[in-house]
Amino acid sequence: METLSFSDDVRRYIGVLWHWAWLWILAFILIGSGTFFVSSQLTPVYQASTSILINEAPTTKSADYNSILTNERLTQTYSQLLTKQPALDGVIQVLGLDLTVRDLKGMISVQPVRDTQLIEIQVEDTDPLRAALIANALVMEFARQNQALQSSRYQASKESLEKQLDQIDQQIQQASAAIAKLGSSDADLAEKDRLQAFQAQYRQTYVYLLQSYEAVRLAEAQSTSNVVQAEPAVAPTTPIRPRVLLNTVLASIVGLLLAIGAVFLIEALDDTLRNPEDISRRLGVPILGLIARHQMEDRSPVVLNQPRTPVAEAFRSLRTNIQFTSVDRSIRSLLVTSPSPGDGKSTIALNLAAVVAQNDRRVVVLDADLRRPLVHKAMHLPNLRGVSDLFVQSSVMLNDVIQQTSIPSLQVITSGNLPPNPSELLGSEKMGEIMHSIQTQADLLVIDTPPVLAVTDAAVLSPRVDGVILVVRPGATKLAACKQTVDQIRQVGGHVLGVVLNDVEISNSRYYYYYHYKGYYYTYYGHYTDTPNKGRKWPFGRSKKPSTSVSS
Repeated sequence: METLSFSDDVRRYIGVLWHWAWLWILAFILIGSGTFFVSSQLTPVYQASTSILINEAPTTKSADYNSILTNERLTQTYSQLLTKQPALDGVIQVLGLDLTVRDLKGMISVQPVRDTQLIEIQVEDTDPLRAALIANALVMEFARQNQALQSSRYQASKESLEKQLDQIDQQIQQASAAIAKLGSSDADLAEKDRLQAFQAQYRQTYVYLLQSYEAVRLAEAQSTSNVVQAEPAVAPTTPIRPRVLLNTVLASIVGLLLAIGAVFLIEALDDTLRNPEDISRRLGVPILGLIARHQMEDRSPVVLNQPRTPVAEAFRSLRTNIQFTSVDRSIRSLLVTSPSPGDGKSTIALNLAAVVAQNDRRVVVLDADLRRPLVHKAMHLPNLRGVSDLFVQSSVMLNDVIQQTSIPSLQVITSGNLPPNPSELLGSEKMGEIMHSIQTQADLLVIDTPPVLAVTDAAVLSPRVDGVILVVRPGATKLAACKQTVDQIRQVGGHVLGVVLNDVEISNSRYYYYYHYKGYYYTYYGHYTDTPNKGRKWPFGRSKKPSTSVSS
């Protein structure tokens, strides 16, 4: 069995996409348009950005690993403190915002810059100016609070030393004032010496306290990390969202991909017969012909009404292909059936019989559909007597039921009155006698039967004929029904010659290549006519004598 190559698979997938092009194009347009409309109606949001630099305390500056970890932790800590309630409350009070702490926190994004001492602050707001003001105010307020927090550790020591310095200074001033009041007496001189000694002690103590105060201030300066705004925030001019164009493009692409996925899902779940390669591979029978969808004024054969059309040429190609299906033995009888009603089996049977008869072959069409006969309607013949009347005759008299058509070599036996037991009649020995009598007078017998899966009529007749032609409608006939039909015919000993694809939409890419390049469309169809004029030219020549096989 022929296997599909990679190029065949690619062509098949492309054909599927082209067949469903309307769906994914519609999804692309609708989803893209919808996204564009929704995005255009959204309120624009602006983003203001600023960055702060953490100046580490001088005593923490070191090149060892622990110092690096300390710096990273300090940056992470400050990043967390920037979105805490104290800093946010300060911003709300400074700017007079009509916002809650929770709302303001949702507008702010803080992220440390990796491997640096920088912290990136981003504020999103519908007002670009307010976003910049919030970002700058947050930096200033946090810097102030951070300075106050770190200064509070040394505040008690500084206040105590300042108090002692004030007391010592007062004592020095009191001693100086007392000394100034003393005279030059011996007692005053002695008191003056004593006060000067105390004054010297006070001054010494003052110096010690002042040194301690300066030491505390130095320690405070060396252990305090400052926050400096590295880059101020400015009011943005373009919003960060919605990004109308980007959203539209992405949504359109997503819609396109979803539609394509839905297409392949539909194709995977679809059990109907689709492309010719799948039909031939899965059923295990060849494709004999492909009949394009065409307009018919009535049910009469298209090869008679429109003999110069590509559809008529497709039936001639079918005639040729049937000949090559059995080159070792003659095909004297053909049974045309279908898996289900509505596949067009009667149309195929009549047109096939007509093109064979046009090649000077004696052909008889037997309408064995004793339930819903259509042959007499298509050929505009009366149906007063037919094959059902032959079953009640002691001997088969074809002259009573056989009717002539507009083609000299084509005759028709209609169904006649519909019997109550068609399956029993068609499976009887009498039916064998009728078929034998017809074949003695014709080169080819074409039998139109009911659908195989509807009733057993076609199954009981299939072993009596040389070949069975299965008519299917791509896109309508189910694959499971076709498989069951082929299996059922083979189980009773019937020989399925192949499949005829009927009512095919050629514009469908699945069949365009097959129709135009596999032999079903002949560019020379306009070079001959089917009327019995002299000098007509057939594609493969014509035998002058009637043959016992289907010939083209």
